[in-house]
Amino acid sequence: MTTVTPPAARAAAGPPGRPRTSSLTGRAGVFAVMALFALYTLIPVWWLLVTATKNKGYLFTTNGLWFSHFDLWTNIREVFQEQDGIFARWLLNSALYSIGGAAVSTTLSAMAGYALAKYSFRGRDLTFNVILGAVLIPDVMFALPLYLMFSQVHLVNTYWAVFLPSIVSPFGVYLSRIYAGASVPDELIEAARLDGAGEARIFWRVAMPIMSPALVTIFLFQFVSIWNNYLLPLLMINSDELQPVTVGLANWREGVNQGIPYNVTITGAFLSVIPLIIAFLVLQRFWRSGLAAGSVK
Repeated sequence: MTTVTPPAARAAAGPPGRPRTSSLTGRAGVFAVMALFALYTLIPVWWLLVTATKNKGYLFTTNGLWFSHFDLWTNIREVFQEQDGIFARWLLNSALYSIGGAAVSTTLSAMAGYALAKYSFRGRDLTFNVILGAVLIPDVMFALPLYLMFSQVHLVNTYWAVFLPSIVSPFGVYLSRIYAGASVPDELIEAARLDGAGEARIFWRVAMPIMSPALVTIFLFQFVSIWNNYLLPLLMINSDELQPVTVGLANWREGVNQGIPYNVTITGAFLSVIPLIIAFLVLQRFWRSGLAAGSVK
């Protein structure tokens, strides 16, 4: 039996080929927007790379977006020689703050998120709502209160003044709670309890491996946040020996007119970005999903 489409329906449907044309136009528009954002993100990085390869005699006399008179290794040597090699100490401080703070923060976030997702207790929803509210508050709002608190307990200008605030991550707790609730099956926990496993063993041996993709994400977010943190170390740290690389480079930038070459500051900024790239490349292979697949029949 043949179905005849009424003329009115054919007119409403439009001419053949229009849906495909609209689809192609939409894809082209999306691609254009994505390309624009990619350029917006990559051009400053490209400028930093190109500028770091030039000595101070060619910084402002050559094309800022293209290489000229490649002198990167000399610039790097000057960076590590400036102020008796203080830049290496700044990098070490940033690594200690970032790796230590991110590791402890990720562990505490996993514990808190797992407890909020898998245990029922009085005030659980209120606690989670407070944590969710803390996610919405910018970190800079906590800097001055933290300074006043730490000054009362004489922790200002110490390693702990930067490390202790870094181990708390409301976003990490939120993400851990959501991921644990969605990916850790209750049946798997009950099976482990029937096998005689304690709650601590269930968390470390069962839940943590399943939550590893979320934990890597939390670690990276916290690592980048601590590494790029500027205001808190600026308030807390007065000694050059304890400053992270962000504060140190800012001091160098202010000292350009006092004898610190501009190319040294630019090359130092370029070197400070490399650890972030390495951390991303090393940890991205751990972003795997479906680790619990097949664990529950």
